[in-house]
Amino acid sequence: MKGLKKIALATAVAAAPFAAQAELKAMNDSAMGNVTGQAGVTIELETKVSIGQFKYTDEGSFAVNDIVLGGAGVTTDGAVDTDGDGTADNTLLDQLKIDIDVAADGDAVIHVGSLEVDPTTGAPVPIDWGMTAGSMELIGNDATGDTTTLISNMSMHGDLAALDMRVDTATDHLNMVVAFDIDDMDFDVDFLGIGIRDMVVSGAGTNFDYDGNGQTADEELAASGGTAAEGYDWSTDPTQQLAFGKLTNYANVNLDVYKGAGLGASTATNVLRVDVNNVYMDVNIGDIQIGGDIAAGTGQSIGSVALDNLAITDTKLAIYGH
Repeated sequence: MKGLKKIALATAVAAAPFAAQAELKAMNDSAMGNVTGQAGVTIELETKVSIGQFKYTDEGSFAVNDIVLGGAGVTTDGAVDTDGDGTADNTLLDQLKIDIDVAADGDAVIHVGSLEVDPTTGAPVPIDWGMTAGSMELIGNDATGDTTTLISNMSMHGDLAALDMRVDTATDHLNMVVAFDIDDMDFDVDFLGIGIRDMVVSGAGTNFDYDGNGQTADEELAASGGTAAEGYDWSTDPTQQLAFGKLTNYANVNLDVYKGAGLGASTATNVLRVDVNNVYMDVNIGDIQIGGDIAAGTGQSIGSVALDNLAITDTKLAIYGH
């Protein structure tokens, strides 16, 4: 009797999917729209990625070794030990969410934002990130097998304030807008004997004219009583002030990627096009070292370099094989 009960139970379990399938009915587009896609998809993410080697090979090879990507704590300068156990607590790329939507016109809209919110202002807290790479090398694949180390001991960390991507169905363009900073970056250019220390990339600040109307953000702020500048007006919409802060406090990059024709007199077609609409940033290198054993810290300092209000606009690239 017990055996019959077990057989009956197994038969019922096995038949369940078919019974369910018998009730399925085809859904029209309208009904499907009511079930899926109403509010898009959100993915929350925390991760740390290690890659032993990335290698591109043509006749010879270019290799990047010992890559680590995570939170600021994967770097020595960006590590934070909050509990005092001698181990960095911020090695993960975390507090990150990805919102994916398909707009009414078919455009794919992807927004990378922060899960963490400032308790005082209610503004999203930028996502800390870090990256290290042991070396970047050129490798000969012929009988000589010669190798040249281009860059070594690369370490950098910073913050991601905004990352938005849109695939436009009308133009077939992928548009990317990024706001970020680099709090500290160090690396050695081995084949030239140069060491770069304490490199910082930040926003161009408020002494720059972003919208090209002949007035800097400072001048527009003064004229508006501190409530509007560069096309942002937070006297009626407080979120505009947050957007203005992302523009001025962080390096901004806006570019389009698509398939197109070559540049100028080029006859190339169906090439990978990258149009850099704008890049706005300040760059400061705290120390440049030359000579000696750079990696061991015995190089001689030749001073620092600062680039204020660096603007790259109307720049186009066409990329294809040869």
